[in-house]
Order: sequence, then structure tokens, then C-alpha cells
Amino acid sequence: MTETKNDNRPLMNDEELTALEAEFMERYKGSEQHPIRTLLRFYKGQYHLLIFAAFCYVIKKSPQWMIPIVTAHMINLVVERPENMVRSIALSAILLAVLLVLNIPFHYLYVKSEAVATRNVEAGLRGALVRKLQHLSIGHYREMQSGRIQSKMMRDVEAIANLSSSIFMNGMEILINLVVAIAVVLSKNLLVFVFFLLCAPVAGAISFFFRRKLRTLNRDYRHAVEETSAEVMDMVEMVPLSRAHALESTETAKMNRLLHGIARRGLRLDITQSLFGATNWVVFEGFQLICLVFTVVMFLNGQIKDVGDITLYQSYFTMLVTSVTMILAMIPTFARGIEAVTSVGELMHAQEEENNDGKEPLSDVAGAYTFRGVNFAYEKDHPVLSDFTLDVKPGETVALVGESGVGKTTVINMVIGYHFPDSGAVTIDGHNLREIDLRSYRKHIAVVPQNTILFSGTIRDNITYGLSDVSEEKLAEILEAARLTEMIEKLPHGLDTSVGEHGGKLSGGQRQRISIARALIRDPKVIILDEATSALDSVSEKKIQEALDHLTAGRTTFVVAHRLSTIKDADKIAVMEGGRCVECGTYDELMAKEGAFYRYRKLQL
Repeated sequence: MTETKNDNRPLMNDEELTALEAEFMERYKGSEQHPIRTLLRFYKGQYHLLIFAAFCYVIKKSPQWMIPIVTAHMINLVVERPENMVRSIALSAILLAVLLVLNIPFHYLYVKSEAVATRNVEAGLRGALVRKLQHLSIGHYREMQSGRIQSKMMRDVEAIANLSSSIFMNGMEILINLVVAIAVVLSKNLLVFVFFLLCAPVAGAISFFFRRKLRTLNRDYRHAVEETSAEVMDMVEMVPLSRAHALESTETAKMNRLLHGIARRGLRLDITQSLFGATNWVVFEGFQLICLVFTVVMFLNGQIKDVGDITLYQSYFTMLVTSVTMILAMIPTFARGIEAVTSVGELMHAQEEENNDGKEPLSDVAGAYTFRGVNFAYEKDHPVLSDFTLDVKPGETVALVGESGVGKTTVINMVIGYHFPDSGAVTIDGHNLREIDLRSYRKHIAVVPQNTILFSGTIRDNITYGLSDVSEEKLAEILEAARLTEMIEKLPHGLDTSVGEHGGKLSGGQRQRISIARALIRDPKVIILDEATSALDSVSEKKIQEALDHLTAGRTTFVVAHRLSTIKDADKIAVMEGGRCVECGTYDELMAKEGAFYRYRKLQL
């Protein structure tokens, strides 16, 4: 099948996704709202499709409701043999034939309308989750493993879509079948109608017995799948390390325990569901047998006048039994779906969200930073920064040095806007970072992290990430500045060479230089280098340092470096101890002072 140009068009625009996210969040503002109501709210904007699908469904299913009536009518005609028997049989047959022919086009229209509505909502939910993930605070990601997030986005959203489809498709069939069967039987024989009602308490009892058990088993199974998904992703990341230390058997044994745990939970769920289904089948097949004997006895006693009505009652009882069975069969799907709504809600209801609405946007950045009495802790009673104070002028290169754990990376994260002080203030050009639209601010900064982040794609894709119009001349200039030109020329596909997952096809130095090029191509006003040359050999490091010295001129630059020899030319070196800035000055000034920086430098000589 040829892919059309519009196959990748978004099903919902940004405003619709925002509205959908708001609808989902509304569900969790009050626990009194039922999940079914939430599902209906998901379909806001799709109701016209559902109404049209319902109309098509009634047309396409009409033969099923008419066949028992027509069959009973024909049997009675054959038994009674009236004068117009042939004509009546012919008209009945023509009516059924017309309805049968209409089934095909209306079935197509029904399925298409319902599927479009459901797929729109499924894509919209995943889009809302993506938007939520993009707005959650960085700190939130430390609390939730990526495998769990992936499970919520794929498995749980699919379960919600299956639930909504099941409710709409099966629910409508159940409702109409019950209405038609009860209406026809009630209009013909009250005693048979009373008999029909006897199956309802049995159905309710079976439902009550299994529902709570299935809900608990589904919750246990979902938690096990999420945990194992997270562990699998961790295992894949750890493969080089486990291989290097000959720990393959250890990792295999650990994963086998988790996988067998999932299998045991899944087995309990499968057995319970199968027992549930088997019990339903036996009970209701038994009721059908009783119904047949009951109506035959009534006919023999003269309580049913027409023999064809036995077939009619049997058919509608079958329809009734099928409907009740469908209700009970929906319970496992319903349990999975409700648990999935809860699971997705755990993420959508997360409050650790970066909110830029209504805040002042920055059209330009000069690069003047002020830290005043900044205090910050990731955990209570364990401060990372304590009364941290620092002034940075536009265009200055500031190096943060000190032992591991003194808060250097935390300061950098505050510059980016990932964290805000618990007390004190951080300002950019006189604007408090808390009070500005960080999205507009971050357009003017570029970051080269200590742990290089590359995605599966080409070198070109990774360097130009997020940029649509980059000339070949500009790209060549950046490659030269990052000392990538020689490496690119040796690759078989040049810039279009795939880097592999997380850049696994490249060396550490190559990955870091690509990360540097990605930062430089943005021509930022502020550059953040967090151990940017840590993965490079001495020759490459010297070349990169020369390029950075040239390209950071006139830009405010924050550098975190453990190799103190790489920051000799910094305009200002801030020495950190215990979350404070204990010394600040140029390299020569601090060496002459023979204080904390002098001691660190001597240790590296």
C-alpha cells in the first residue's frame, strides 16, 4: 500500500491537545467523578461521529432483531395456512433480504465512525501525556523510572481505548438487545417475561463475586509489568558494564525472577478470567435449556397459543442471555481499563509541573546573573546550597570548581531554570528567574552536559536538533570549530551517518564533540559547559578548548571543570565548599592567595 502524504498529519492540533489535557486533569480534581464520565469527556469533539455510528449500528443490527419475529410469523403461517400465506411469506423474506443487504454498507460506516473517534482520542491521550512529560519538572523524573512512563503511555492508553470501544460497541448492542427482547416478550406474555427476569439476580451474583477479585489481580499485574519494564530498560543500559564484569548470569537470574513473577500474576489473572467465563457459560446455557422446556410446557398447557412463539421466545431469551453474558465478559476489560485510567492519572495528576503561563517573556538576554543568599536542598535537612552568592557580568566566563557534591551542578541547573532556590533569589538581567517565561529565556542558552545526550539518528540530525534552516556553510563552520571535520570526512555517509542508540556507534570524544557542535550552532547568548571536555583525550581537549575560547568571546559562559588547568583563562573562578562560594577571582589571583583553590590546584600537579 502506498503511503499518502497526509498519513503523518496530526489528529489533533495543539489547542485541542491542551484542552484534552485540561479535561483529564479535571477528572482528578474531585474523586466523586466516575471513570466512565471521564471517558465520555475524552470524546468531547467526537460526539457527532459516535451519534452517526449509533445510527448506522441500529440499521446494521436490525436483521438480528427481526429474524425471530419473522421466523415465528412464518412458522405460524405454515401451521395455520391462511389464504394469503404465500404473499405474507414472500413479503417477510423480501424485508429480511433488504435488511441483510443494508448490513454491509452500514457496518462499514459504523466501524469507520467509531474507529476514527476512538483513534483520535487514543492519539490525543498520548499527545496529552507527551505534553505533560515536557512540562514536568526535572526533579519529577528522578522519582519515576522511564520504563514505567513508557508502560503508561503505550499499554495503559491502549487499555483505555479498548475500554471505550468495548463500552460503545458492546454496550450499545447490549442495551438495544435488552430493550427489544424485553419489549417484545412483555407485549406477548407476562409469565414468560417474569421467567426472563429470573436470570438477572444470578448474573448480578456472579458479577459481584468476580469483580473485586479481577480488579485486584489487574492492579497487581499492572504494577508488575511497570516494574519489569523499568528493570528491562535499566538492564539494557547496563549491558556493557555487566559484560565487562562477567555479571551476565546475575542479570539473567534477576530478570528471570521478575519475568516469572509477571507470569505467576498473569496466570492467576488468566485462570480467574477463564473460570469467570466458564461459570457464565454453564449457568446461562442451563437457563436456555430451562427456557426451552418451560415454553414447551406452556404451549402444551395452552398458555402459549402459537407454536412459532416457542421459537420467538427461545431466540429472544438467547439474545437476553447473550447480552447479560456480554456484560459479564466486559468486566475484565472494564477492570483493566479503569486501572489504566488510574495509572495514567498518576502521571497526569503530578503537580511538579513547570508553569510559564502569564509570566514575562524575554525577547533578548544580555547575560548578567546574580545569586543572592541562595539556599537549596533536594531533601529536607540535607542542604546542597547554603547562602550561595555570586555576581556574573555579561560576557564573563565563570568557572565553578570544588569537590564533588558541593553544588556545582545544582548552580548550573538553577541557571537553566530546572530548580529554584528554597530561599534567596537568582536573577538574569535583573529579572527573577521565577517570574519569567523560561521557554523564551532558554532560547538564548545552550548546554553541553557532562553526560552526552544523543538520540538515534544521524550526526546531522543530532547537531541541528530543533533547527529547521541551517545552511551547509554554517554547518561546516561549526564542524570545524568543534574539530569534527576530519572525523566526518572519514565516515562512509558523512553527516548522514547514524550514531546508533544513544550514540553507541561513536567514541566518547566524538559524542562530546557532537554535543558541543549542537550547542554552538545555536549561537547562544549564554553557554553552559558541564565538564564539556571530560571525555576527550589531551590533544582533542586542547583543540576544543581553543575553539571554545574563541567562540565564547562576548557570551556569558558557565564552566564546571574538575581539571583546573582548563580554566586558566576564565574571567572569574568561583570556588565552592559546603554549598557556598568561599573564594572568587581570576586564576592568578586565587593562586597568589594560596587558599582553597591553591590547595586544589596543588593536588592536581
